[in-house]
Amino acid sequence: MLLLCIHFILLIIYFNISTISKLRLFCAFDNHIQHFPTQKYLPMQESDDRKTYYLKIHAPWEVLATYADVLKIKVPFKASDIPKAREVPLEWLTHPFRLPDNIMRPEPDYFTAPFDKSKVDFFLIDDKDTFFPPSTRNRIVYYILTRCPYYKEDRKEKDKTGINRLLNNGTYTSAYPLHDVSCESERYHLYRYWARFLCFYKEQPLNLIKKYYGEKIGIYFAWLGFYTEMLFFAAVMGVICFVYGVLSYEDNITSKEICDLEIGGRIVMCPLCDKKCSYWKLNSTCLSSWQSHLFDNEGTVFFAIFMGIWVTLFLEFWKRRQARLEYEWDLVDFEEEQQQLQIRPEYELKCTGRRLNRITQINRFKSFPLFVFCQTCLIVACIMGVIAYRLAVYAAFASVMKDSSTSKIQLVGSLITPQLATSVTASCINFVIILILNFLYEHVAIWITDMEIPKTHLEYENKLTMKMFMFQFVNYYSSCFYVAFFKGQFVGYPGNYTYMFGKWSKLRNEECAPGGCLIELTTQLLIVMAGKQMVGNVQEALLPLLRNWWGSRKGRSHPESTYSRWEQDHDLQNFSQFGLFYEYLEMVIQFGFITLFVASFPLAPLLALFNNILEVRVDAWKFTTQFRRPVAAKSRNIGAWEEILNVVAILSVVTNAFIMAFTSDMIPRLVYLYAYHPGSEATMRGYITNSLSLYNISQIPESNLPEAGENPSCYRDYRYPPGHEKQYTHNMQFWHILAAKLAFIIIMEHVVFVVKFFVAWLIPDVPTEVKARIKRERFLVQEYLHNYEVEKLKMQLSQSFCLSTETASLLPSSPSKHQVLSECI
Repeated sequence: MLLLCIHFILLIIYFNISTISKLRLFCAFDNHIQHFPTQKYLPMQESDDRKTYYLKIHAPWEVLATYADVLKIKVPFKASDIPKAREVPLEWLTHPFRLPDNIMRPEPDYFTAPFDKSKVDFFLIDDKDTFFPPSTRNRIVYYILTRCPYYKEDRKEKDKTGINRLLNNGTYTSAYPLHDVSCESERYHLYRYWARFLCFYKEQPLNLIKKYYGEKIGIYFAWLGFYTEMLFFAAVMGVICFVYGVLSYEDNITSKEICDLEIGGRIVMCPLCDKKCSYWKLNSTCLSSWQSHLFDNEGTVFFAIFMGIWVTLFLEFWKRRQARLEYEWDLVDFEEEQQQLQIRPEYELKCTGRRLNRITQINRFKSFPLFVFCQTCLIVACIMGVIAYRLAVYAAFASVMKDSSTSKIQLVGSLITPQLATSVTASCINFVIILILNFLYEHVAIWITDMEIPKTHLEYENKLTMKMFMFQFVNYYSSCFYVAFFKGQFVGYPGNYTYMFGKWSKLRNEECAPGGCLIELTTQLLIVMAGKQMVGNVQEALLPLLRNWWGSRKGRSHPESTYSRWEQDHDLQNFSQFGLFYEYLEMVIQFGFITLFVASFPLAPLLALFNNILEVRVDAWKFTTQFRRPVAAKSRNIGAWEEILNVVAILSVVTNAFIMAFTSDMIPRLVYLYAYHPGSEATMRGYITNSLSLYNISQIPESNLPEAGENPSCYRDYRYPPGHEKQYTHNMQFWHILAAKLAFIIIMEHVVFVVKFFVAWLIPDVPTEVKARIKRERFLVQEYLHNYEVEKLKMQLSQSFCLSTETASLLPSSPSKHQVLSECI
C-alpha cells in the first residue's frame, strides 16, 4: 500500500553536484514542490553508497482533483446502459486467439464526463485513493513538476522552471513513476498475457495497456497489431505470386532459349566494362534469368495491383478501428478540449509575452530548409559514391573472375558472378552508410526542432516526425530508386558508351542483365530491409538487456528487503520522450519497403509479417521488464504518421507501375508476343534473338575493346544493325515498347486509383454504430448533468427555504411560504 502512494521518484546524486549553485537549485525546487501543492510522502532516502538519494513524491486528493479539473480528465459518473454489440457469426473460431475477459476488459463500461471539482458528488467515487488510475496520477504529477519554478520569490528568473531543466543541468539525475509490484498487478498480467513470445498468436490486451501506460502507448500497440494482422493477407498473396513463378518455371521459353547451348550458347555479347571485361556467352546468365522469372512473371502485375488496393483497405479499416478506440477510451473530444492544455513548458518560458517580429522572425529558427538541402546533398553524394564504387569494382570483379576461379567453390561457386558480387557488396556498403547517416542526423534534427520552439507537444512531435521521415525516406530508398529507375537506362551502345563523370573518369554506366534489373532490385531491397530489421531487433532486445544487466549488478548482492522498489526501477532503462517516435519510424520505413518496391519482391510482406510478430512481443517485453514506467500521455490517433502513410500509399502506386514498365521485362515480352512474334501463332520463341542488336566489332574504339577474346556481335537494345541507313539508332520496335510502357503506367495508375478512391468512399471512416453510440452518450451525459443540476438546485432551495422559515419565525410578522420561495428563486 505504501508503494501505491508514491506517484513519482526524483533521483539526486550529490557526487554529480559540482557547484554550490546546483545544490541551491535543488533546495529551491524542493521547497517549491512542498508548496505547489504536492507534498513529499516520505522523507528523502539515502542509498548504501551515501551519494544517491531518492525523493518520493505523493500527490494528495486535493492536488489530483484540482489538476484533473484543469486537464479536463474524463472520469466515470454512471454505469453505461448502452447494450453491447451483437456477437459476430462464427465468433467461436477466434476463441483460441482470445485472452480472459478480465484481462481484455479490466474495468466496466461507464459514462464519463470531464472532472469538475465543484461536482465531486456527481461522479462515482468509491475510494479517493483509487479513483484516479495510476497512469492518470503520474501524468498529473509530471504536469506539475514540468511547471514548478525554482527561482527565489524576490527574483523573477522565469526560465528557471520545470524538472526537465534540472535534469538537463544535472541537478537531478532522473525522474520517473514507479512500476506496480504486487503479484496480481496490472504489470504482472501484462507480462503473463502479452510480453511472452509464446503468446504471439494471442490478441493484445489493449484496454489493460491503455490503463497502465496511457492512451498514447495504447494507440501505438493497437496500430502495430492491426498492421501486423493486415500484413497476413498481403503475405498470403505474395506467397501465391511466388509459387506461381515456381510452378510456371518450365513454361518459361525465354529462359530456356538463354540456357540453350544452340541459342544462348552461340550468342556472344559485348563486354560490360572497358578493358577488364571480356566477351561473354549469353547462356552464362542462365541461372539469373531463372531467378528473375520467380519474381518477374505475369502474376507480379496482379500482385502489384492487389497491393495498391490493400494499402487503401489497410488505411481505411485502420481509421474505423481508430474511431472505435477513440470512443472506447474517451478520446472523441480530446483534441477540441485539451489541445491548448498541451502547451510545452519550453514555449511558455521562451515565447509567452513576446511578439513575433514579422521582419526578423527572431523568435523562430528558420534555417531548416537550408539544413534539409545540405543533408539531401550529403545523401546524394554518398549515393554517387556507392554508384562510383559499383562501376569501379565491377571491372575488378570481372577481371578476377574471368577465368572462373570462383566456380571451384562447392555449392555456391556457380552462383558467384561479377554482377552478384558487385550488387551484394555495394548494398552492404550502402546499408552501413545509411546507419552512419541516421546516427548523425537524429541528434541534429532534435536540436533544430528545439530551436523552432513549437507551441504544443503535438506540434513538436509533428515537426520532428516530418524532418526525420523526409531524411529517412531519401536515406533508405535512394539506392532502390537508383537500381529501379536509373541503372541500365543511360548506357549508350558499343562505340558510344555513356560515362558517369565523362570519358576521363573511365567509369562506364552500368548495364542490366539480359533478364533486366529486377533481380538486382530484389537483392538490394532484401539486403537493406532485412539488414534494418536485424539491426533494429538487436538494438531493441539485446542492448537494453545488456545495459540493465550491467547497471543492476550492484543490486544483485542486496537482499530483496534492502533492494528497494525505486532502486530496482532506477536500474532499468529510461524510456525517453522519443522512444515511441523511433518505434513508429521503424514501422513506417518498413511499410515503405513493402509498398513502394513490392513488385520486385512479392515475399517482402511475408518477411515483414515475421518481423512484426516478433516486434510486438519484443516491444511488450521491453516495456514491462526493461524500461522504467513511462509517464502516461493521451493521444487520439497516430498523429502525423497517418498523413505520411497516405502519401506513401499514393506514391507506391506510381513506383510499382514504373517498376513493372521500366525495370521489369514484362512489357517488351508482351509487345513481342502480340506484335513481333514470327508466324501466325502468338509465341515467345525467338524473343531473345529479337531483343538483341548487332554491332560491327571493327567500329568499336580501342579504349572499349577487351584485352583478348572472341569477336562479339550482340548487345541488349533495340537499334538498327550496321549497314542500315539509320544504323545504331533506335528502331520502331523500341518506340512501340516505349509507348506500351507509358500506356501501361497510365492504365495501371488510373485503374488502381479509381479502385482506391471508390473503396475509400465506400468505407466510412467512423462506423455507423460508433456514431450512434457517441450521439447517444452525449445526449445521456447532458441529460444526467441537467438532472444533477436540477436536483442540486432543489436541495439548495430547500435548505434556503428552511433557513428562511426559521429566521422568519423570530420576526414580528413573517411573510407567507410562497413569498419566501419566490424571493429565494
